[in-house]
Amino acid sequence: MHYRQLGKSGLKVSALSFGAWVTFGKQIGDPVARQLLHTAYDAGINFFDNAEAYADGQAEVVMGAILKKSGWRRSSYLVSSKVFFGTVGDRPNEDGLSRKHVVEACHDALRRLQVDYLDLYYCHRPDPTVPIGETCRAMHDLIVQGKVLYWGTSEWSAAQIEAAHAVCDRLGLHHPVVEQPQYNLFHRQRVEKEYAPLYRSPGLGTTIWSPLASGLLTGKYNKGVPEGTRLSTPGLEWLQDELLKKPGVEGKLAAISRIAAIAKGVGTTLPCLAIAWCLKNPNVSTVILGASKVEQLSENLGALDAVEKLTPQVMRELDTISGPLAD
Repeated sequence: MHYRQLGKSGLKVSALSFGAWVTFGKQIGDPVARQLLHTAYDAGINFFDNAEAYADGQAEVVMGAILKKSGWRRSSYLVSSKVFFGTVGDRPNEDGLSRKHVVEACHDALRRLQVDYLDLYYCHRPDPTVPIGETCRAMHDLIVQGKVLYWGTSEWSAAQIEAAHAVCDRLGLHHPVVEQPQYNLFHRQRVEKEYAPLYRSPGLGTTIWSPLASGLLTGKYNKGVPEGTRLSTPGLEWLQDELLKKPGVEGKLAAISRIAAIAKGVGTTLPCLAIAWCLKNPNVSTVILGASKVEQLSENLGALDAVEKLTPQVMRELDTISGPLAD
């Protein structure tokens, strides 16, 4: 495993990490989740990603029970949560980025994950109804209290991240150090262009999600939705619509066949090539993997070996194929 600096912070994250979105507590249960976490940890992965909204908090419950029983030194791994969507209930203040919800959600995450502090705590989406200074102050106070070590954002615009830094500068608060955006061969503009100035100053770290475009870049959805896959999971119909019913999906499916041929030509698999392509970006701190089977995770870990196979020529070929189709 290789380790990378998280932006300009002092934190080192494994180049590959593991996340619980739409699997833990929903698609898979405790025994398989335990095997996945242990496989990841044994491979050198040190960052486990989670959020209050994943399976309405159940993903954190499952992960927390495994971490508690693992016997791993707390200093040997990082665990995150995210705040915005809430878990259960729809009354005022049960979601969003108000001081009340940010603090209460942190306490709930600590309880579910059975840890004393969160290494990373993200604002899962921007909240235009809350003054940004209120959110920044809440995150700062949680850091001062030792309940959070670093805070960041997820799917914020560059302008919103810059605004948060300006507030923190003015008030002398702890700054956000990381952004968690979607990034893959078909979703590139924000990471590659919009955030470009932020990598230099203030020095943004990125923990990117969906390197396989929610499974599209595995090739398994080229002819529909097989049973037992993520897109066939009850409650994820919205994700199936998002991936397979948007305009332009036919072009992406055709491109996947061409990308798979390139993967075969360089001696790797389509998923490993897609993950390795993300790792080639020096502004990517870590690529978050998701898997519902140990075999899937073990295969995807092979992306580390595939990075060196992506020569400048191969990268140009991939850019030619995917670039015109990317969001």
